[in-house]
Amino acid sequence: TPELPRLVVTRSNRHMVAQIVDDTKGVTLVSESTLMSDFAGFEGTKTEAAKKVGELIAKKAQDAGITAVVFDRGGNKYHGRVAAVAEGAREGGLAL
Repeated sequence: TPELPRLVVTRSNRHMVAQIVDDTKGVTLVSESTLMSDFAGFEGTKTEAAKKVGELIAKKAQDAGITAVVFDRGGNKYHGRVAAVAEGAREGGLAL
């Protein structure tokens, strides 16, 4: 819903993508990924990168006026890098 958009997490073997989507309009409100320029020169594990994706998307969401979302893990287990994105988003101030 517009009041509670969806945080979609997609993972591959190398990268993490997080998007906040408004399903009623079918638009992506905010997105962050390990492929974006924010990660140029990032050195760390894939789990640390996933946590940073969560923190950055939380910051972008707050700038866009989004404070709470529904977490969509995309069929992946809530473990490892997927859980790290959620943890980073919570630490960034986003309510899941």
